[in-house]
Amino acid sequence: MISSTTAKNELIIDPFLKEHQIELYIKREDLVFPELSGNKFRKLKYNLIEAQRLNKKTLLTFGGAFSNHIHATAAAGKKFGFKTIGIIRGEELAKNKEQLFAKNRTLRDAKNNGMHFHFIDRQTYRNKEQPEFLDSLKNLFGDFYLIPEGGTNEIAIKGCQQILNTVDFDYDFICTAVGTGGTISGIINSSTDKQKIIGFPALKENYLHDEIKKYSIRDNWELVRDYHFGKYAKVTPDLVLFINNFYKQHKIPLDPIYTGKMIYGIYEEIKAKRFPKKCRILAIHTGGLQGIHGVNAQLEKRKEPLINFLNE
Repeated sequence: MISSTTAKNELIIDPFLKEHQIELYIKREDLVFPELSGNKFRKLKYNLIEAQRLNKKTLLTFGGAFSNHIHATAAAGKKFGFKTIGIIRGEELAKNKEQLFAKNRTLRDAKNNGMHFHFIDRQTYRNKEQPEFLDSLKNLFGDFYLIPEGGTNEIAIKGCQQILNTVDFDYDFICTAVGTGGTISGIINSSTDKQKIIGFPALKENYLHDEIKKYSIRDNWELVRDYHFGKYAKVTPDLVLFINNFYKQHKIPLDPIYTGKMIYGIYEEIKAKRFPKKCRILAIHTGGLQGIHGVNAQLEKRKEPLINFLNE
């Protein structure tokens, strides 16, 4: 049974926040079905219900080699009884699959959860929304329920609207990391007109504003684009140090692609006095912690400091 659940809000006790007279809470979506990566469960929930309603036995979706969405879809398929197919960007990855699965925990976990992979070149991957390409996949794999890359569609927004509940209406600001725009759209739709929703994009982009407007019903939001650290999956020693120190102080793990950048950005915005004194901020922890392993592998190659709380 695919049921609803509520995440708890944790108050962050920090001299820095006290000095600036700010209350910061983190909604622990990462603890709601951890294997489904927090907000990925919210996006998948009603898609899974719809797939069941349509009597679909197979889920097909798209993603990169370290995709939280691929990881979560495979876990959801195993948990709720679906076959899963992942169309993976990067034809070259298939050249040595044994080595790939040994080094890539995201795909290894997805494989262990029963996902079948189909690796395609990057040019072909750009056609992932084209009817002709999708028809070719149906000819190859048979009937399936399609979930878009990142999991964002109108049905996913319905699930993301359940991130907030009535207890959360007392916060002045709701902050979230932004990837494809689905999570923030759901949060906007379930917020009140008195609240301000602030999104921290994890990547350089010029399309998110229109994408969010397509799904959201309010104008009480903005995007703060200053904390993507150069590009998607770009991580710097400063960010790693912040993530490690945050865990050491608060025992809350942050991932370096989404939540780490968001919390870093919130602290920088507070430092710059862009939040008013005595306001209450709720930051949404959207999970994605499995991605740390891939980032650490890259950091190790560059001989840079690692995110160091994984074994605690």
